[in-house]
This record gives sequence, C-alpha cells and structure tokens, in this order.
Amino acid sequence: MADQKLLIDDPPAYDDASAPLVTPAEKDVSRQPAPRTPGGPRPPFHLDLPALNEIRGKRVILASASPRRRQLLSQIGLNDIEIIPSTLPENQDKSLAPFEYVLLTAEAKARNIYTSEIDSPKGEPRLVIAADTVISTHVGQILEKPRNEREHMAMLKQLRDGNNGWHKVYTAVVCMAPLESAVDPGYALEMHVEETAVKFDGAVTDELLLSYVKTREGADKAGGYGIQGLGSILVEKIDGTFDNVVGLPLRSTLQLIEKVIVDPDVPAEVEEAI
Repeated sequence: MADQKLLIDDPPAYDDASAPLVTPAEKDVSRQPAPRTPGGPRPPFHLDLPALNEIRGKRVILASASPRRRQLLSQIGLNDIEIIPSTLPENQDKSLAPFEYVLLTAEAKARNIYTSEIDSPKGEPRLVIAADTVISTHVGQILEKPRNEREHMAMLKQLRDGNNGWHKVYTAVVCMAPLESAVDPGYALEMHVEETAVKFDGAVTDELLLSYVKTREGADKAGGYGIQGLGSILVEKIDGTFDNVVGLPLRSTLQLIEKVIVDPDVPAEVEEAI
C-alpha cells in the first residue's frame, strides 16, 4: 500500500511570539494548551489522540501518591486527574521474580481503587491507572524504599558495589476502564512491566553516598535514589527508558490507555480481521 500523507493545518511559526495559541485544529477547549506565561514561550498543544480526547474531562484516577507519576501523566495532557492512593499493604512474597512482584502489586492497587470507586457519588471512573516500581540487584534481590538512614546507606553501597554497579529497575503499569457492553467481567484491564538497567558510577565515594542520604531525596523512592533529581550524580549510564526509572514508562502507559479506552469490546481475532 502506498504511503499516505497526514494532512495537518499549517502551525504557527515556533519563533512567532504573536502567533495565536489555538490553531484551527485546536478549537476544542479540552485540547487547548495552558495559558502562556507573560514573556515566556508558548506551551505545547495537547496530543490529539482518540483515547486521550475520550477521557479528558472525565474521572481519571491515579492510584498512587507519587508526584513524579502525576507529573509524567501531565506531560501527555492528563492534568486534571484524581489522586487516590491504594491503602493495601505491599506485602507480596519477596521470593517472587521482580517483574512478578511489581505486576501483582500494581494489579492489586488498580483493582482496589476501581472496586472502591465504582459506586462513588462522583460517578464511575473512566480510567484507573496504577503502578509500582522496585529496584532489583544483580542477584534478584528486591529493593523498595529504605526504612532508615542506616538501611538507606547500605542499599546505595550495595547498588554501587554489586555487578560493577549494574542493577535493574522494574515498573509495572495497570490500566482499568469500564466496558459499555455487558461483556463479563464488565471492565477492560491491560498491564505491562518495563525493565531498565542502571549503572552506578563505581568512583562514587562513601562520603558522597552519605551526603546524598542526608539530603533525604531518596527516602521515599525504591532503591533509595531519584534519577530525575540529585540522584543523577550517582548514575553513570542507563540501558532502557529514563522515565521508567523515574516511576512511570510514559510510552507504554499511553499504549495501555489506548487499549482499554479505544474499542476495548472488540475481540482480538475480530480486530485482526478488520
């Protein structure tokens, strides 16, 4: 089949400060960008995708208290989302493989919030997003958040010294959305586990590690460090997606949203025949 060109309206010039904020294709107020800061650059328009357009203005719940996940979702235009963290204990068996551990934890969070909010006075959620992130050492030991400074320091030294500094970050994402049909079980559920390898710089000293621990930046993060912040000084390189280490692989999350929102009732074999 010959390639087909996408037809788009001519956008305003990037360097034209007087260009209108809304192009002819952006007349839908739900897809307009945020107000421009006086004297600042024009913020980007939202992604014009069917799945995102469908859920804008509707109940979208993030089953996580992580400000980093909320910030990442805002990058694809999901700014007005409810934050309802799951209160379930994260007590999966640590003998599980890391990808199994995070997947079971994220799925439990999603089901917990979806079930508790389905009969809410606010109305049924249009989408529930849950995620869980863990760090795995080179021998498969699962590291979550440090409980105190002593454990925090030991955790960072273990990541620096084991396997030449290499370890893995696993994030599981689960999306749930109600089905319009009566097809059992009444909801669509999609999940994904992303893996990123991270290498600590072997030249990082104990003094630097202790100084980082004292900042408390990594106190609420799996593995005890935040790569998007000051913790980046500990990292030499990564193999995989950066936002997965932050706590939410955005590309994969968008794909899950599209799966549960756009025609989730159509069986896979029917979709292949279309």
